[in-house]
Amino acid sequence: METTANAALTFSAEQLKKVEEIIKRYPEGRHKSALLPLLHMAQDTWGWLSPAAMDYVASLLKIQPIEVYEVASFYSMYYLKPMGKYVMEFCRTGPCCLMGSENIVHYIENKLNIKDGGTTEDGMFSLKTVECLAACGYAPMMQVGENYYEHLTEEKVDALLDEWRRKG
Repeated sequence: METTANAALTFSAEQLKKVEEIIKRYPEGRHKSALLPLLHMAQDTWGWLSPAAMDYVASLLKIQPIEVYEVASFYSMYYLKPMGKYVMEFCRTGPCCLMGSENIVHYIENKLNIKDGGTTEDGMFSLKTVECLAACGYAPMMQVGENYYEHLTEEKVDALLDEWRRKG
């Protein structure tokens, strides 16, 4: 994964073909609508959205870099700094907090010696609180990638952390 903002960034030929396919989904003059999927591609490719990555996406869409920065900084699914291999996202809204999500977040902060928005020194784990993850009935829960982990307890968190450490 690319983690420096200064490296020259380009998608592969195969990725550029996919970029063209995505842009063609939208009517002429509406190519900015391809921004979200292209940001996902960039983040998947380089691990996070450095200023250079966002500038590159802007150049592909022929829009101003600020238009990309505005969108990338609005959505919590985009990372504007390098993140750990496992990004643990927790809902910070009322219903989940009532069900104990804050307690699990504090447990992880203490166990991994990181705060919200932080990453462990080994680069393995990042902790992030976000707005609603749409799983209030399963709280406390966290999202890691596309996976939800529900009805969390300290023991379940410990087991997940151990499993992820084994996987590396």
